[in-house]
Amino acid sequence: MEPPSPAQPPQYLVLPRQSELSSGQIEFLNQHLRTHEDLSSKAPLLLTDLTDNFADLEANILNLQRNLMKRTVSWICRSFGAKSSLANLNFKLENLSLQTSHYGICSKIQKVLCEELTQLAKCLKRIENIREYVDTALQLEALVGDLEDAIYSVGDCYARNMFSTKIFTSLISTDFETKQERLLRAIKGMNNIEDVLVDVVKFHPQWSHLLESVDIRVDKILAIVRPQILADHRALLGSLGWPPKLLTLKVDSGESASFPNPLVLMEGEKRKYYSQSFLGLCTLQHLQTRREDRQHNIFGRKECFMKFWAIDELVSPIASRMEHHFSKWAEQPEFMFALVYKITRDFIVGVDDVLQPLIDRARLTSYSAREAWVSAMVQMLSGFLARGVVSVLAERYKEKHMKSEVISSWLHLIDHAVAFDKRMQLLVSSEIHFFEESKSYDSRCLSVLMIFCDRPDWLKIWTKIELKDAWKRLKLELKDERVWSIDKNSRTDFPIGAETVQFLLATREDYKAPLVTESALKITWEMIERCGTLPAVLPRVRFIRSTSARFLWHFLNVLALRCKNTEFLLDNSNDALIKVCGSINAARYIESKLQEWSDDVNFLELRIAERDLEINGNHDGVDNNSFFGEEVKSLLELNTNWLMDIISFLLHQFEELSWEYLQNKGYFKQQQENFTSNSIPANMELSVSIDIVEALDAIKTQLDLLKLNLNKKDFLDLWRSVADGLDQFIVSSISTSDIQFSSWGINQFEADMQKLFLVFQPYCARPEAFLPCIKETLKLLTMCEAEANYLQVVASNDENRTKCLRSFGILHLSFDQVDKILRNRKFET
Repeated sequence: MEPPSPAQPPQYLVLPRQSELSSGQIEFLNQHLRTHEDLSSKAPLLLTDLTDNFADLEANILNLQRNLMKRTVSWICRSFGAKSSLANLNFKLENLSLQTSHYGICSKIQKVLCEELTQLAKCLKRIENIREYVDTALQLEALVGDLEDAIYSVGDCYARNMFSTKIFTSLISTDFETKQERLLRAIKGMNNIEDVLVDVVKFHPQWSHLLESVDIRVDKILAIVRPQILADHRALLGSLGWPPKLLTLKVDSGESASFPNPLVLMEGEKRKYYSQSFLGLCTLQHLQTRREDRQHNIFGRKECFMKFWAIDELVSPIASRMEHHFSKWAEQPEFMFALVYKITRDFIVGVDDVLQPLIDRARLTSYSAREAWVSAMVQMLSGFLARGVVSVLAERYKEKHMKSEVISSWLHLIDHAVAFDKRMQLLVSSEIHFFEESKSYDSRCLSVLMIFCDRPDWLKIWTKIELKDAWKRLKLELKDERVWSIDKNSRTDFPIGAETVQFLLATREDYKAPLVTESALKITWEMIERCGTLPAVLPRVRFIRSTSARFLWHFLNVLALRCKNTEFLLDNSNDALIKVCGSINAARYIESKLQEWSDDVNFLELRIAERDLEINGNHDGVDNNSFFGEEVKSLLELNTNWLMDIISFLLHQFEELSWEYLQNKGYFKQQQENFTSNSIPANMELSVSIDIVEALDAIKTQLDLLKLNLNKKDFLDLWRSVADGLDQFIVSSISTSDIQFSSWGINQFEADMQKLFLVFQPYCARPEAFLPCIKETLKLLTMCEAEANYLQVVASNDENRTKCLRSFGILHLSFDQVDKILRNRKFET
């Protein structure tokens, strides 16, 4: 037998020595391999699990390393700027002194970040500003220098006399087209300079010295260019035959003659040269406008009114010829206005047909040739009137013995000036502006009255003259008493239910105002219209306040004095009532017209301007939205006061005439058979007490008279107030006099009150509604005894008093009045 083969040696798990293991590893082995049997059974499985876990962890680590590498590369790509900053910071830190503590290093870093970096940024910004300033200055120096070289210097001779006008004259003494070409190049160069200066204004307004220095040099250039261009333009106009001869003999005689118009007669080369010269002036003026707008916005310079140079060059030679004739017409201003209007109108066709297309070619969209032409002619005449006419009249007005003559001449001048302004403005308004008004011209240039806008002393003289003349005209009318007559032919009836329509009053006849009221309003409106062409708002407000408004105050005083001088007498009151009604109607009509005027947009504009400028300030009780608010308030006060006086007179008259009737305590408690002899029959079922007949007849007569003479609105307020007063008076008299009523007395009192109701029947459908206290008194007197006792008992309780009285329809009587009336009621057994 073969010996058995030796068995395979068993595989043993080789464990590390205990000294090579950490405490965590030893604890892990003890948990999983507690006995020797565990080494053979569990150790292989545990080894396999650990090997797999280790492989998974290695794979995760590799993935993490790849992701970290990708993210690191991505971050490095985006952090070059940060690295550069850190490198610069590290460079600075290396130059710092060594610090011994961590706190010292952090403090130094904080100082660098907070202080040195901020200072560094400011230095860089300052360097950038200096660089930009230098670049702009060099750019402007190059532009201005090129312009000056083109204008001033040609060779050494120009360098010796930099600003001589002879140099420029010789420079452009070549043919006309060459001059115009050089002019356009010069203007283009100045526009380029202006473009740079506008940018400086927008982004670097602090560079004021640079702006001023460039403006000074450009102003010197313009001081040479503009006069020469104007001189060439004037010479060209002279060669065209401008200005035409003025045919003054025919103007003096009133005949119509047309002037030759060189603008229309231009042909060929002349028309071409004039067009080029006109466009050159327009271009130069556009440049000047840009410069002045910028200077106004930056340096706060006062905005200068821009004239149209090319149009002014047409007007200037005409003015020099016209002033020779004006000097002979100082006492006849109508000839001045006629001549200026005729020239303006005759040449306006040429201005429209020839000049407006040139302005459009120059792209001056805000300019109108027609408006510029009319404006220049008006300003020319205004200047002469201020120097040679108005100033002389103002000096003569100071002399007392010359005032009457000056007033006549002044008014004559204003009459023609207002008419002239309206005719000249019609010439301009015939040209329709679809989108916007001209920006280069304002209304000041279209009125010769502009001379008063800058001279408040002349405006004051004018207002005094106008007010004095207006009052003089009215006083002549007031001498005739017939001007206070009232038109009584207008409809005076009050259709039932149509009161509201009746109060829509419009004309003087509707208001029953006297004739003098129409004259006063006409004079007031004429003064308002005379300042209608006064261009500025503030002088216009002052004129109206000093003339029309003050004139209305004078007339209001006339109305008030007329009422005060009236005495109401019981035996002869008709004339007094008619007189006061005339003043009330006049005040009411004037008030309505002032309200109508104040609603006009022109007066609204004046009121807004007046409030904004705080001319008069805010007055308590005055409608700040109404131009004539204070005058309207005074007129309403006059109406109210004198209506109350009339009402007081009527009530007082009724009280005196009905005294015995309301104070006779035994009259209404007698039986009917004892009183038949003291009653008078009436055309009704019951008779009326004789003691109240006169009072009722008087009140009816007076109301009929007032209805005929007083305007409808005030009469409505009056008769309702009278009815209310009588209602309160009669009931209070009955309560205080302790009149006791028998059954016959109640019937008699009811008959008397029905007669009172009939007095107001023509003015309303249910007059008892306007005498509610009497109506409720009659209701109490006609109650049966049981109702009266119940009402007294229930109403005596304070808590249920009001509710109880209302349940019986008693709304206007107090409990004390109700109690007295019921106590004085005598029931027959």
